[in-house]
Amino acid sequence: MIAKLTGIVDTLTADSVILDVNGVGYLVSASSRTIDELAHGHAAALLIETVIREDAFQLYGFRDADEQGWFRLLTGVQGVGARVGLAILSTLGPGELQAAIANGDKAMVARTPGVGPKLAQRLVSELADKVVPGMGVTAGAANLPGGGGAAAAGSAAAEAQSALLNLGFKPAQAAKVVAAAVEELGADAAVEAIVGLALKKAAR
Repeated sequence: MIAKLTGIVDTLTADSVILDVNGVGYLVSASSRTIDELAHGHAAALLIETVIREDAFQLYGFRDADEQGWFRLLTGVQGVGARVGLAILSTLGPGELQAAIANGDKAMVARTPGVGPKLAQRLVSELADKVVPGMGVTAGAANLPGGGGAAAAGSAAAEAQSALLNLGFKPAQAAKVVAAAVEELGADAAVEAIVGLALKKAAR
């Protein structure tokens, strides 16, 4: 089994990357959030989920253990295959997924193309008891003083990041300004305050 690949980004598409590892090109499917963090010609390391079938040998790549963990949880739900799992992770980051499931927000999950209300409800119901503290905390919240993201801080940061995404921000940009806002305001800041300061920082 392939568990991790480190190499040079050779080719990028909307949902896949060819990673050149010592002259061997590996085709790896990934979420748009992971793809957005890769750059052609630059080094990259991806955690890999290997799926072997009679007619296919497929690799799915993840930027961190949070995303990979969510992929495993999502694809463990009936009706969620690898493609749908990546689509969900392209629409919602780990922190946003955690918040949606914790709040029973099936509408948030149903924002994913191809995920209808029934599947969204099944996801929220089946994963409700599988979400553990600290799982799915956004990268910004995880770097806050005071540790790997208290649940409240992770939830507030996730909601703020979701709000910025709805306003048209790129995932990486939203994560950056939200992290900066939370660092300045503190872990107890309200979502509204985080969003307001994040918008000011983005405008500078």
